Amino acid sequence: MLEWIVGLYSLYVFMRVYISVMQIGYINQEKRKEPVLMSAGKYMVAANYAVAKEKLAIIEHFVDYLMFVWWVFKGFAWLSSMVHAEGTIMQSVLFLYGFVTINYIVGLPFEVYQKFKIDEDFHFNKMTPKMYLIDQIKSALMFFVLGGALFALLSWIIANYEMWWLGGFVLLFGVALLVNVLYPTLIAPIFNKFNPLEEGELKDAITAMMQKVGLKSDGIFVMDASKRDSRLNAYFGGLGKSKRVVLFDTLLDKLTKEELLAVLGHELGHYSHGDIWKNIGLMGLLLFVVFFLFGHLPDALFTQMGVIPTPGVKIAMLMLLLPLVSFIFTPFMSYVSRHNEYAADAFGSQMGGQENLISALLKLVSENKAFPKSHPLVIFFYHTHPPIIERLKAMGYDAGNTDVEEHTNEETLPEDGIFSFVKKDHDGH
Repeated sequence: MLEWIVGLYSLYVFMRVYISVMQIGYINQEKRKEPVLMSAGKYMVAANYAVAKEKLAIIEHFVDYLMFVWWVFKGFAWLSSMVHAEGTIMQSVLFLYGFVTINYIVGLPFEVYQKFKIDEDFHFNKMTPKMYLIDQIKSALMFFVLGGALFALLSWIIANYEMWWLGGFVLLFGVALLVNVLYPTLIAPIFNKFNPLEEGELKDAITAMMQKVGLKSDGIFVMDASKRDSRLNAYFGGLGKSKRVVLFDTLLDKLTKEELLAVLGHELGHYSHGDIWKNIGLMGLLLFVVFFLFGHLPDALFTQMGVIPTPGVKIAMLMLLLPLVSFIFTPFMSYVSRHNEYAADAFGSQMGGQENLISALLKLVSENKAFPKSHPLVIFFYHTHPPIIERLKAMGYDAGNTDVEEHTNEETLPEDGIFSFVKKDHDGH
């Protein structure tokens, strides 16, 4: 059984690496062609940024694979021998604290390099090391308190019920819903400031749009995103009475009122079409399948790994293999999401004007340095949004139009010239 799982995980890692390699080759070819949707300088910068992220991702995939092999052949047994506590629940929680902490430490250099080297070189990152450290401490405290409570509850269910997988699914799905309710009002403000949008034409226009589709919210807020990152975004967050409209301050600085309303019209399309609940349903389906599969793993698997199948070990095994199961579901979930995006674009065009939405998307792709082309495999597996070119074509825009304003202060970076430990020769909109 262990050999089969290792083989499947090996195939999963190979696929991830292969997709990244194909994406790198595809972008390096496309960036030398006539630019689309943005000026020549920004087109090259966007391409180099995408390639840099993929290269880092390849290294991360290999490290994750080595960690997986270590965990199943040595790591679980070693950690079990290191954890000593009275009571099954406490022992499981301490085991899981150790499991998560080790994985966090191994993955931290990649996150730091992405933020303070790649994002810094491409002028995205605005975060200081001090701010980053404070965020990490806040996240760690939340994990040890809330995560510890969740681990304890799940461990208790596993220890006391034969069909623990069903109870575990209900618990995790309920927690996911609760997080969606609490995130806008209790969790997000721990990391960012949210100020109510000032009274005026923009707020009145947004309120009128929301009333048209029957959306009642907790308010319209501006988030101080610029203190961490220069990218543009906006979203509707929360469920029930906690729903709120959140605008990044970076978005307000770059889009006109008409463009902003068109973007929010797109987001209102998701609300009007029930896409939030569709996504929650898909997440619930994935969770159910995951818990069913892992609830029926034979004890012989854990014997091969040299450990007793305690609740902590079972939960850690679920966490370790979750990316593999998620990867199998990803193409289907991405397809559904891409379909919903086209419908939301049509809704946004009606609400805010098609020309305004097109203009806003062109600014977003340029300001966020999102390379407008991707390899078909990347689109099939990862793209929750259709390629920006296809979205614009669906709205009647000539995506081959290269009549884009050139700026005298265009960013120019050496080709793939931000990597210090990868030889020259890494997704999202």
